[in-house]
Amino acid sequence: MASSTSWRPGLFDNKVVFCTGGSGSICSGQVRALVALGANACIVGRNGEKATAVAAEIALVRPGSTVLGLGGVDVRNHDSVKGAVHTCVRRLGGIDFVIAGAAGNFISTIDDLSVNAFKAVVDIDLVGSFITAKLTLPHLAASAERAKASKDSGSPSLTGGRIIFVSSTNYHAARIAQAHVCAAKAGVNALSDCISLEYGPRGVTSNVIAPGLIDDTEGAKRLTDPALRDELVRSVPVQRLGNIKDIADATVFLFADTGSFVNGSTIDVDGGAWRIRAAGAGPSYPALPSRERGGQQGATSKM
Repeated sequence: MASSTSWRPGLFDNKVVFCTGGSGSICSGQVRALVALGANACIVGRNGEKATAVAAEIALVRPGSTVLGLGGVDVRNHDSVKGAVHTCVRRLGGIDFVIAGAAGNFISTIDDLSVNAFKAVVDIDLVGSFITAKLTLPHLAASAERAKASKDSGSPSLTGGRIIFVSSTNYHAARIAQAHVCAAKAGVNALSDCISLEYGPRGVTSNVIAPGLIDDTEGAKRLTDPALRDELVRSVPVQRLGNIKDIADATVFLFADTGSFVNGSTIDVDGGAWRIRAAGAGPSYPALPSRERGGQQGATSKM
């Protein structure tokens, strides 16, 4: 299922989404949900074969949809992204929504982290997000103007001029062996906030989706130990890991009319897990004090 059944079919009819990192697990899921609800899309990445294959797979969710897969696009390179944006606009007619999701990650302590490795992640995540925004914001402003005109003529459900940056809950609290990612994602969040201020008057909204640990993604497979899965689940207040549909639903919410007054915000989609981590080791659910076990009394007696 691409997204929740709560959303109305045809919600994004005739809209176009441009997505960097669109071949990845999370971003392809976001785009799939939008296409299922009526949008056409352009996903870009460095690997042309993968981008083409993922685009073809996404297009299957809705007969008649158009999904472009553009390879050889380096988000760190202005001209490379400019060419992709031009192709998207030329072939699909414009850009209404942007997902800036290209990212790099690996595990390395600061002792082992070279300057070049640190810079590589910052260049992909932060500089790449800036270049993507810089080149698509004029199209988003035009889309927002079209949406406003449609609303003025009696079509209040039509939206446009929205950008989402895919970040991480790492910006809340530091993580060992993730200094490069924490620094880059903090910058991405700040960039989104600044865009929300400068482009809000032009009808464009800018927000961040910060996923926690999302199951069955490339990142989860690469960065976590399968043997610790049960322990990871116990550390999440809602007692499960996230899934791609959770991220897709947050995306639909922000791009639909439901998100029209949400601007300069970050939506954490992690089941509340970062709050446990920020507090230290935190409790491991469900081993918490309970009234049934006299836990409150026991806790009081230790104070």
